[in-house]
Amino acid sequence: MSDILFRGMDRWALDLAYDNRAAVREYPAIAAARAAESERYRASVRFEADLRYGSGARERLDFFPAEKAGAPLLVFIHGGYWQWNDKEPSSFLVPGPRAHGFAVALVEYTLAPAADIGRIVDEVNRAVDWLAANAERLGADPARLFVAGNSAGGHLTVETIRHPAVRGLLPISGLYDLEPIRLNYLNEALRLTPADVERYSPLRNIPTSAPPVVVAVGATELPELIRQSKDYADALAARGLAARYLPLAGHDHFSILDELARPDGALCGALLELSGESGNEPRCSA
Repeated sequence: MSDILFRGMDRWALDLAYDNRAAVREYPAIAAARAAESERYRASVRFEADLRYGSGARERLDFFPAEKAGAPLLVFIHGGYWQWNDKEPSSFLVPGPRAHGFAVALVEYTLAPAADIGRIVDEVNRAVDWLAANAERLGADPARLFVAGNSAGGHLTVETIRHPAVRGLLPISGLYDLEPIRLNYLNEALRLTPADVERYSPLRNIPTSAPPVVVAVGATELPELIRQSKDYADALAARGLAARYLPLAGHDHFSILDELARPDGALCGALLELSGESGNEPRCSA
């Protein structure tokens, strides 16, 4: 009989519980369509590519300015379980926030196994440092800086929760307890230790104060992803922080980003809520 590793799951079940690509058969077609749309969008607009926030080969970002100076800035962090993907294929989602007057920065970071989780978290925070210091020069307002990201990018989003420049967070389909990651197939590249799990699991490090957070997840995602999102939102609310749990009906781990790419999407609405542009402030979830 296989050993039980986590919440009643053995290694085989735990691998499946976090295999988002296997869970969504359409993933290859979705990824290809978004890469093509991202290329089309990048060819159609003026933006600054590969701005350096550090010396590493992947310590770079793309900046898409808003039409008006002094705009709020959305910093978006791509997913890929800390070991896959680049910033460029996320360009398809830039039109949504830009339609509401946001500038958008797409951040890239060093991937595992070339970098461990600590280095990746440090890089993302240094990207926020750089953007806060350079926002005004780029035409954005450093006092209105918001961070969003999907999957591993959702985890990295909330790893900026203590950054003094961040005014709101929109983690999407994120990972907030790294223990199951340490115990499944993903750790072959990540090489998480028990100490890493303790230090870099947001659920184990709830702050006493934080900017508003909207924790989004697709309602048809894998149960473990839904559980982690609900647990994190509940933990923030239990601490009395401004946090809202936002499950989106009909969306899986990949389709949920359509709600940020579309100006009328629910994630654009959440971004406006965080920024105060909607007239609503995030509230503590029940």
